[in-house]
Amino acid sequence: MTKFDGVIEAVRYKGGKIDVVRAYERRGATFSDLVLLSRKMLIERIQGGKRFVTGQRREFMASTFEIGKSVNLLGTDGTRIITTHDQSERDELENVPAF
Repeated sequence: MTKFDGVIEAVRYKGGKIDVVRAYERRGATFSDLVLLSRKMLIERIQGGKRFVTGQRREFMASTFEIGKSVNLLGTDGTRIITTHDQSERDELENVPAF
């Protein structure tokens, strides 16, 4: 897999849309501690060229992750959809646990 800028570890949905995600963000050669990103913040980062994937941090392995799928931003400004599918009608991050 090519380089990525963030790893989404868990998600919270509200009204069928992503409300907030728990993620790690790339900070140079390493990654941040867990950060909470609102839906708006996540969309802004993806639109700004950041690449997010789903996954989990390996225990006791610092910036090493078990990587899942790439996160896509679909639709237009009024109807943005955040998903791991190529096509979708709603927000959905496959195999990402809720918190």
